[in-house]
Amino acid sequence: MPPVAPGFDAKFIADLGAKAAEPTTITIDLAALNDNGLPPRVDLGWDPKNGQIVGLKSHIEQYRIRPKLKTGTAKALTLQSFIDLALRHKTAHSAVFADTTWQKPGFTAVIDYHEAAEGGAADNGKHRIHYDFPLSEEWKAWVKMDGEAMSQLDFAAFLEDHVMELSSPYDTEKSELEREFATTVATPADVVQLSRGLHVHVASAVKNAHTLQSGAGQIQWQEEHQTADGKPLTVPGIFILSISPFFMGEKVRVPVRLRYRTANSKIIWFYQIYRPDVHVTERVRADLDIVAEQTGLPCFEGTPEMNAA
Repeated sequence: MPPVAPGFDAKFIADLGAKAAEPTTITIDLAALNDNGLPPRVDLGWDPKNGQIVGLKSHIEQYRIRPKLKTGTAKALTLQSFIDLALRHKTAHSAVFADTTWQKPGFTAVIDYHEAAEGGAADNGKHRIHYDFPLSEEWKAWVKMDGEAMSQLDFAAFLEDHVMELSSPYDTEKSELEREFATTVATPADVVQLSRGLHVHVASAVKNAHTLQSGAGQIQWQEEHQTADGKPLTVPGIFILSISPFFMGEKVRVPVRLRYRTANSKIIWFYQIYRPDVHVTERVRADLDIVAEQTGLPCFEGTPEMNAA
């Protein structure tokens, strides 16, 4: 054993060696970086056995008793629940985004959204509330058959099943539609009469189909096994739906164009909902105004930044 220098005994040297082998904590000052996305300082561990710097966060996190941040997406089933949840969680920087596409509209509130001021701090965008407008069963039924060809019997049955969704036109509505489309606008009674007339002639061959001066159609049938003409039936060109596109939502008034064509002495029926995108989008935008008014949050048409949350 080499001689020990004066003033240093063997125990002192052994203690120094033991301390050198112990893990230590290193504090790194980050304030000079002026980055508001980083903490002012970070504590790291030095592992002398492996000669490595190790992070302490993973060791500390195992003792956490509640989440550090609010994360996840809550799904609201009604517009009012969406508003109530936004009010419950909103911060000074929360924002609402609206997807106004008429096929599948929806609202998303990003609670932890970025600060609005120039140079404002970015936030995580991981705490969200989402509301998908639930389409009503009546609206889905009308959209499903929009433009689809139907036999006379099927079309008559469809009209009977959905007569409660029909509405009489307002005077201004009637004038505007008749002027724009050069045809007559039906009342619910007209449509009911049409459906019943179709049932009467379901087994009859078409003798004549033409358009009247009023813009309505007129169809005559040749009764089977008879020489007498079938009774003419007047067919309006447009009728009005009063229907809620969304479950438990407000109703909208939608014009529907009524069409038919002859095929092998039979009538094929179909209808076309006039500009459903306009009517649905108007309803969604009206609800967006309600959200803005009741929550006090800024609202935008579009989608927020994608987030891996």
